[in-house]
Amino acid sequence: MIKSAIISSSLLWAVFSSPFASAQAQTTDAEAQQRIDAFIAEQSVELGIEQQQLKQWLAQAERNEDVLAAIQKPWEAKPWYQYYPIFLTDKRREAGVRFWQTHQAQLERAAEQFGVPAQIIVAIIGIETFYGEYLGKYSVLDTLYTLGFYYPPRSSFFSSELAEYFSLAAEQGWDITQPVGSYAGAMGYGQFISSSYRHYAVDFDGDGKRDLINNTTDAIGSVANYFAEHRWQAGAPIAYQPEQNQDWAAVASKGMKPDTTVGELRQQGYQINANYADTLAVKVLAFETENGHTYWLAFDNFYTITRYNHSPLYAMVAYQLSEQIASAYENHDD
Repeated sequence: MIKSAIISSSLLWAVFSSPFASAQAQTTDAEAQQRIDAFIAEQSVELGIEQQQLKQWLAQAERNEDVLAAIQKPWEAKPWYQYYPIFLTDKRREAGVRFWQTHQAQLERAAEQFGVPAQIIVAIIGIETFYGEYLGKYSVLDTLYTLGFYYPPRSSFFSSELAEYFSLAAEQGWDITQPVGSYAGAMGYGQFISSSYRHYAVDFDGDGKRDLINNTTDAIGSVANYFAEHRWQAGAPIAYQPEQNQDWAAVASKGMKPDTTVGELRQQGYQINANYADTLAVKVLAFETENGHTYWLAFDNFYTITRYNHSPLYAMVAYQLSEQIASAYENHDD
C-alpha cells in the first residue's frame, strides 16, 4: 500500500495527507540520538530483544536524504485533475488486463474467498507497483531509520514501523539490510508497510510462506484479505457520479466515512437516478477540476479503499482504474 499505514497497504494507507515544510523535517544528530536511545530502551522491553542486538541492527542503517525529500512531496497532495492522469493511462489499463489474464485462477479464488472483485485487486497492484514492475528502490531499514529518527512530523509512526520491521524480518528469516521498497518503507506487489505485512499478509499458495515481494499469488490473496479485514462488502457499490447540475457543494464535506444516506439526500431534493436503497450509507465528495469541482457519491466500499491509503484521490483513482480494467478485460479479443 504505497504512500501508505495501513501508506495503505498499500496499504499500503497514506501516512501523510499533505506535505510538511522542509524546516519541520529537520532534526539534529543529537536529537536523533535521543530518539534512538529511547527506541532501544523501549523496544528491548516490547520486543524482548537485548539492547545490544538492537544497537547492532541500527548500526547497519544509514540516513537517506532522498527519503526525506521524497516524503515531503506525496502525489496525494496534488489536486484531482493533476493526480488522476498519473494513474489512469492506457498503458496501466492494458497491463492490468494482461495481469488479470495471467493470474485469472488466483484472482477468481481470491474473489470467491474474500468477496473482493478481481478488478479491485488488479487495480491496487497496478497503482502501487505497476503489477510488480516497480517494487521500490529504497532500503526499508534505511527508510524507517531515517523517518523514525530524522523526520519529527511522523517520528512516532515510523519508529513504530521500524520495530514492526525488526519483528517481521525475524519472522520471515530476512537479512534486515536486503529488502527494498518505497520511500515510506512499503514492500512488495501491494506495497504493504511492516505492520500491514505482519497482520494482513496471507500464504495464498500454501507453500508455508507469506511472500509479498516475489510471490504474486500471495500478493493477490493478501490485498484481498486486507480489504476483507477492513469490512469490504461483497457485491455492494463503491462510488457513483450523479447528475452534476445540482447543488452538491451544499452537502459535500471533508472526511471520507459515509455520514448520510441516499434517502436523506433524496428527501432534500437531490436526484439520484441509480436504483439505490434509501438506507444506503453515502458520503458526498468533491474532487477539484481545473474549472471547479466534480461531485461523487462514495459508499462504504469506497471508505474501505481509503483504509488502504487514506487519500480520497487514491480511492477514486483505484475505483476508476478498476472499472476501466474490467471493461477492457471483458471486451478483450483473445
